[in-house]
Amino acid sequence: MIERTLFTEDHAIFRESFRRFVEKEIVPFHAAWEEQGYVAREVWTKAGENGFLCTSMPEEFGGAAGDKLYSVSMMEEIARVNATGIGFGLHSEIVAPYILNYGSDEQKRRLLPKMATGELIGAIAMSEPAAGSDLQGIKTTALRKGDHYVLNGSKTFITNGWHADIVIVVAKTNPQAGAKGTSLLLVEQGMAGFEKGKRLKKVGMKAQDTSELFFDNVQVPAENLLGRENEGFIYLMQELPWERLQIAISAVESAQAAIDWTVEYVKERKVFGTTVATFQNTRFRLAELQTEVQIARVFVDKCISLVMDRKLDASTASMAKYWCSDLQCKVIDECLQLHGGYGYMWEYPIARAYADARVQRIYGGTNEIMKEVITRSMGLGAK
Repeated sequence: MIERTLFTEDHAIFRESFRRFVEKEIVPFHAAWEEQGYVAREVWTKAGENGFLCTSMPEEFGGAAGDKLYSVSMMEEIARVNATGIGFGLHSEIVAPYILNYGSDEQKRRLLPKMATGELIGAIAMSEPAAGSDLQGIKTTALRKGDHYVLNGSKTFITNGWHADIVIVVAKTNPQAGAKGTSLLLVEQGMAGFEKGKRLKKVGMKAQDTSELFFDNVQVPAENLLGRENEGFIYLMQELPWERLQIAISAVESAQAAIDWTVEYVKERKVFGTTVATFQNTRFRLAELQTEVQIARVFVDKCISLVMDRKLDASTASMAKYWCSDLQCKVIDECLQLHGGYGYMWEYPIARAYADARVQRIYGGTNEIMKEVITRSMGLGAK
């Protein structure tokens, strides 16, 4: 394997600490959380107590002022054990940065420290029943009326939606202006007219509390506008590369975990009087998969270094998201095949990983949308 040079000794110590937390506080309970459809609220507060939430936030807002490599370490450790119910990444590295980068001093001081402790859980509401990857097509409106906005509409497929205490809602504040009329609003648990729908039953990621959200004449105070009015689409485009790279990061680690599980399995499983590992087809397939994952790892590590230098562009992030999530699904499918019938049994981690991986090619913008982004950077966009 090519040595990874991104991480320092401090990152390694932090990773080991988080790995112990995962093994103690997450792994033993994840199967039960899959059954109930959401993780225990207590795991959030325990993570906060141990400094595992909002680690890249400044200390003045309750964070650890760590670089994003600490967050990458956590993403990889969660993916390594396929703990897909844990929504720490979205909370800490998508929702919190929006508030940090675009929020007022009051918003940052009121919300970020409580997000760092796990007292508040964050979500972001983009997708709608008729608008998924096409963010310009959203129908939810937030019309200014005096000192507040009147918010109406619905959102779906919202990660952390059922637990969420604070939701960044993407809405049209000027419906006639298209993307240029989009704003971001901070909607808080308890606001009249804000209701959470049922937890959605999914093919995979069964422990992740994905839900619908409904807004019926919700009066959102004007001071809950995030950033400037009608500039929400710009903010989304600025933050999406990092969000999409996070999907690629977890995809590579998940694929590597699948290979590791499979190597151990084929060395033990016997057919026709010998282990599955002795067959040339098994060894060659695993060699091919390991090569592809190593290539993906090097590319993703380069993308992470670009994030650290604030140089990751939308096209490169789209390449990483599309390529790595496609690869993840391919690798896990091949590894499941090498498990034979047992690979289809839910008690085996490869089966759970197979079900959980499929959505990676859909959320964060479908892989077809990623290819559109890439072609536009090549001067091939549709006229």
